Amino acid sequence: MGLQPLEFSDCYLDSPWFRERIRAHEAELEKTNKFIKELLKDGKNLIAATKSLSLAQRKFAHSLRDFKFEFIGDAETDDERCIDASLREFSNFLRNLEEQREIMALSVTETLIKPLEKFRKEKLGAVKEEKKKFDKETEKNYSLLDKHLNLSAKKKDAHLQEADIQVEQNRKHFYELSLEYVCKLQEIQERKKFEFVEPMLSFFQGMFTFYHQGHELAKDFNHYKMELQINIQNTRNRFEGTRSEVEDLMNKIRQNPKEHKRASQFAVEGYLYVQEKRPAPFGSSWVKHYCMYRKAAKKFTMIPFEHRSGGKIGDGDVFSLKECTKRHTDSIDRRFCFDVEAADRPGIPVTMQAFSEEERKQWMEALGGKEALLPSLNRANLRREGGAQLDKIGFTILRKCIRAVETRGINDQGLYRVVGVSSKVQRLLSVLMDAKTCNEVDLENSLDWEVKTITSALKQYLRSLPEPLMTYDLHGEFIIPAKCGSPESRVNAIHFLVHRLPEKNKEMLDILVKHLTNVSNHAKQNLMTVANLGVVFGPTLMRPQEETVAAIMDLKFQNIVVEILIENHEKIFRTMPDATLPEPVSMSMSPPNAPPRQSKRQGQRNKRPVAVYNLCLELEDADNPSPPKEDTPTGSLDSLSSHSPTPAILSSSPGPEKNHLLTDGGELVDWASNHPSQARPPMVQWLNPQSPTSLSTSTAATPSSPMSPSFSFSPSAAVADKPTESAVSRKARAVYPCEAEHSSELSFEIGAVFEDVQTSREPGWLEGTLNGKRGLIPQNYVKLL
Repeated sequence: MGLQPLEFSDCYLDSPWFRERIRAHEAELEKTNKFIKELLKDGKNLIAATKSLSLAQRKFAHSLRDFKFEFIGDAETDDERCIDASLREFSNFLRNLEEQREIMALSVTETLIKPLEKFRKEKLGAVKEEKKKFDKETEKNYSLLDKHLNLSAKKKDAHLQEADIQVEQNRKHFYELSLEYVCKLQEIQERKKFEFVEPMLSFFQGMFTFYHQGHELAKDFNHYKMELQINIQNTRNRFEGTRSEVEDLMNKIRQNPKEHKRASQFAVEGYLYVQEKRPAPFGSSWVKHYCMYRKAAKKFTMIPFEHRSGGKIGDGDVFSLKECTKRHTDSIDRRFCFDVEAADRPGIPVTMQAFSEEERKQWMEALGGKEALLPSLNRANLRREGGAQLDKIGFTILRKCIRAVETRGINDQGLYRVVGVSSKVQRLLSVLMDAKTCNEVDLENSLDWEVKTITSALKQYLRSLPEPLMTYDLHGEFIIPAKCGSPESRVNAIHFLVHRLPEKNKEMLDILVKHLTNVSNHAKQNLMTVANLGVVFGPTLMRPQEETVAAIMDLKFQNIVVEILIENHEKIFRTMPDATLPEPVSMSMSPPNAPPRQSKRQGQRNKRPVAVYNLCLELEDADNPSPPKEDTPTGSLDSLSSHSPTPAILSSSPGPEKNHLLTDGGELVDWASNHPSQARPPMVQWLNPQSPTSLSTSTAATPSSPMSPSFSFSPSAAVADKPTESAVSRKARAVYPCEAEHSSELSFEIGAVFEDVQTSREPGWLEGTLNGKRGLIPQNYVKLL
């Protein structure tokens, strides 16, 4: 049962039960006061803890933002760039979340702490003051009454009447005070229900607003997470392939390090101990130097270096070599020694000591010493010779294997990734490479050979060629576009380079890539996406002439080249590149576009269009390489390395700006000048489509060529100059999910097919029909069919 009401009439009776009811009300208010006091303490602790958490989260976000992954080699793949940028994205998400948390902490102070403190001080405090007055007046009233009743009846009447009046006035004042106190008690009991709960409601509203903001950030993060997971998976796949290649190279060098010696500008280089003579009686000392000899210029360089002193490099000495003489042990109490004499210090030989007799012979040979040996062959530079050749039998092997795979195993999971038994693969390959037995083998109908044996034999044949299918000469040039440029420029560059291959190489590559395109079309069954095929066939079709760790680090870019070949097979092998374009003298290292996000929380969603425009503009074919259009075909969902999913931004100003990058500090840096080693003359022009030289040359040569990548008009201008034609009805497939943020937009999942796709007046958007509804589609979320 709750508190009993306090009747005003009871104030005049002031019965014991009335006093009990007052004490019950006072006890309840005291409990409420203590509760609010504890709640305020806990609330302040909560705010302090929230601020501490926010500070720790911000520090964590700051650490994420400042860290940057270093990469091995001279470039990163698009996937690696996205992974590198992911830490900054994580930092941004955390900072956005902490901004909302800070708003919540401020709202707790304003909506909870201050109102409760005010209620406790002003309302409960006022009742406490009334209680003190009531208790004091009660004591005074009953003390005066006791004193009055003890007056003797023998007192004078005037004195007694005066005492009666005084007691009556005091009792009247006591009753008035009692009435006010009772009113206050009941008022505060009713008031506390809303004065206390209303701030709590505001607190929870602020807290749930914070969690709602976190939910919105999580929805935005989900789009980014899906992209990043694909980037991570692609990078992991490439890592597995690279790691196996590095381990193979390490084992080869471990077995025979001399055969895998790196090509160098020096005839010989390595550590030698150099004798430094001192004045008597100190004798001499031997100091380790790293020595290098350039035979053509006869320049000998020696640099003191001691590993035990922290690896500090000393001042080097360079001199012209005059002669080299072997020292015998009867003239010096050390083995493996020889003397070197400088041209500018005749008669003052420098004695050096090699680590072994074999190394001394190598130095003597390179320096032209008296006991020089015949030059040793550098086997690393010799081309590998094998039985496989790019001839009629080779084409027969390729076609037989491809027909068998497409007939028997096109849907086999892990096709080309699952390897066959080595002995069976070698036996099949030897049968196929024998002109007598090659035509007798029926791979399509015979069950003697498993599909994995056939695929392994095909790969082994390609690896056994004396030169990789995409040649040693063009290896470096194929790698360059995979490291830089926009998706469209990469395709154009590789298109150009493929047509520079020898005719037989190009023909065999065409047959193979067409087959791989067919394999990737069955990826739902065989799980061999374009990215997976790139991992398998990158090292098979492309191979550096010299095996080094640096070359192995470029395996991921070989995979990207193969992905581009598969995704653009028809364009690359069925059309000719623009022969009128001259080869440039440098290339642009413009960084590729980042993968898309649906939107960030702040300041971006309001930029989305709010209306559908039905214009009769022709949507050009996706294979048309005309650059003003923004419909650069994107890669599949499983392959983000060869094509960035965002459209190429081609409306930027032409000219030298394409050779500059904006640094984090806001300064323009000349990319080409900072990377002179990247300027390679054989590179094709599409990597720098808007350089001033290409602009003038291409415009003069082909003023109306649709293939010309040199243009100075924005996309809108290019469309405006084009005569209006009837709209071309096209279809498109969604490669990313999208949730509509306006009634004019369409929501869709991956794989949704849109009908009647046309360009929109809004840049970066298309219009299409899905399930009978027409609306706007983000252009970088779909792939034209």
